[in-house]
Amino acid sequence: MTVDRERLDRAVATTRAHLLSLRAGEGWWEGHLSSSAISTATATMALALAGDRADRRLVEDGAAWLARTQNADGGWGDTPDSPSNIAATLLAICTLIVAEAQPDALNRARRYLDDMPDADPVAAIRRRYGEDRTFQAPILAACALAGLVPWREVPSLPFELAAMPRSFHRTLRLQVVSYALPALVAVGSAIHRRAPSRNPFVRALRALVLGRALRMLPGLQPSSGGFLEAAPLTGFVAMTLADVAGREHEVVQSCLRFLRDTVRVDGSWPIDTNLSVWVTTSALSALRASGEVPAGVEEAARLWLLERQQAAVHPFTGAGPGGWAWTHLPGGVPDADDTAGAVLQMVAMGERDAAMAGAAWLLGLQNADGGWPTFCQGWGRLPFDQSSPDITAHALRAISVVTDPGAGAADDGFADLTRRHLRSVADVGFGYLQAAQREDGSWVPLWFGNQHAPAPGGRNPVYGTARVLAAYADCERADELSARRGLGYLLCARNEDGGWGGVEGVSSSIEETAVAVGALSRFAGERGVAGALGDGVGWLLDRVDDGSWTEATPIGLYFASLWYADALYPVAWTVEALGRARAALEGAGLARGEPSSPQHC
Repeated sequence: MTVDRERLDRAVATTRAHLLSLRAGEGWWEGHLSSSAISTATATMALALAGDRADRRLVEDGAAWLARTQNADGGWGDTPDSPSNIAATLLAICTLIVAEAQPDALNRARRYLDDMPDADPVAAIRRRYGEDRTFQAPILAACALAGLVPWREVPSLPFELAAMPRSFHRTLRLQVVSYALPALVAVGSAIHRRAPSRNPFVRALRALVLGRALRMLPGLQPSSGGFLEAAPLTGFVAMTLADVAGREHEVVQSCLRFLRDTVRVDGSWPIDTNLSVWVTTSALSALRASGEVPAGVEEAARLWLLERQQAAVHPFTGAGPGGWAWTHLPGGVPDADDTAGAVLQMVAMGERDAAMAGAAWLLGLQNADGGWPTFCQGWGRLPFDQSSPDITAHALRAISVVTDPGAGAADDGFADLTRRHLRSVADVGFGYLQAAQREDGSWVPLWFGNQHAPAPGGRNPVYGTARVLAAYADCERADELSARRGLGYLLCARNEDGGWGGVEGVSSSIEETAVAVGALSRFAGERGVAGALGDGVGWLLDRVDDGSWTEATPIGLYFASLWYADALYPVAWTVEALGRARAALEGAGLARGEPSSPQHC
């Protein structure tokens, strides 16, 4: 497909202007995640169990929102645009029982459970989450508080281990990930109170350390009151800790304050308050790819991001200073993906010291397999402790720009982190990516999926492959065999309409088409790429013309594989895709009108 250059220029100008108009301040953007049935259910249930008469309106509004967004089959999904699932539905049922509200919706939901092949909620939840008790135990504890299941059916959580030195955690291989310490303590204590272990030694040990474990919680709670700035984790802590220590406990009261402060006008809660750092670095990257960042915006963003860099050891993960969390709010935890995004922007803004501190933080996070996990080198074998291709690719891009002499890096700024060492680190990282590549040439990401993709797990190899290909290209490894195989996969995954979904045959979306176009733009001179790239650009231009390009799709995966959409994703990613495509236009098939050539897939 030949791309009309004037049409492309108009679209870049239109989308850039819209992205700039969405700033929350001069230099940062506010994430707006979709409202969540799981968040709304846990927040509403916690407020209902606390029993404060002043919260009755919030409880009624939350229950009414659940009733309005109930699916036709009687269940709930993670977002109003998601198919029903057992976790969201069970939590909504618990909430309506405790709130004594919306009886018609409750009856429809009970019928949804009755119609399931296995109507046993305990078995269904255990089947969904497997060995990971991070979300399994809190959901079943909520079910027990609502009288749906006996406490003996709730899997125990070894809260006593949280009081041990952090160095023991990795050795013990806890079945709870590192970010969930508050739930480990609060939910585990409630389970111990209601259904103590039958092992007398374990029972005595837990009774002995219960007070010490509970005293840890105030030190883990951020000033906002919201653990991870997330309503589900905060709600679970509030409802279970109130059962153990009473609703007047300082941590419970702070949790309830957070829930009151973050409710939306329609009575709902999002899955997380604000992904501000993530969407800000995404927006800055998009503006650079499409032209430049306005000087005033860049200066404000530089100062804002510098203030967000972590300056102390984090109480949840033990992560040292130098990283960035996903949000500017106090409940964020530093992570590899957001740190990589911030490092890329720090280099572009000339902030070498901050960029090198971030790169050093990333280097300290690298796993033994060569890849990068989300938060910290693993406690065990659970997803956020394991390496993932999308995060590894982002980290490699960040390390690459920091070590590029053209970016202003200097050997004397690295101390013992010599360029030779960093090249070795990159070699090992790309070795991990080679090992993680699937037989069809794709890579599967951790933090993004597609809820319409075939089982298992709604995977999104289009997103994952696009992000990894960006690393191969940006790190000057585009000729490697793994990159060629990944490129072949991405070309084959294109839909007949010219766009991409999460996997071939799944409906094209703005987000997935944009990331695919952004990746292909880096390979625009390769044979067979220009035609597919032109088709993808054309698909995006049609959406810009009809105004649908800002419609967000729930492709994001939050903790415990909870789906969400964010209003900034389609906007920022479209701006970057069109900007990169325009830059690649001259000298590639786009300018010559090279036809889309079918791939041998």
